[in-house]
Amino acid sequence: MNDGTPGTKPPVWRAADGSPISCLEKIKVLNENFEELHQMCQDALEDAVLMGCPEDQVKGALHALIDSLATTFKKP
Repeated sequence: MNDGTPGTKPPVWRAADGSPISCLEKIKVLNENFEELHQMCQDALEDAVLMGCPEDQVKGALHALIDSLATTFKKP
């Protein structure tokens, strides 16, 4: 899954208190989501550049998209 590109290795997932997530199933789901998002963003970047958009504009738009995300449920 990971193509070896710097920055694409999933992080150590942590709970709200800073302790590492230890459940292997949770880590598996988090890592799979991370890899899927990486591939989708990579595909979107390459498509946009092929269509003439500057790479920095596309990356800026992707950063803004991530920054706009918010949970839709109440935190415990």
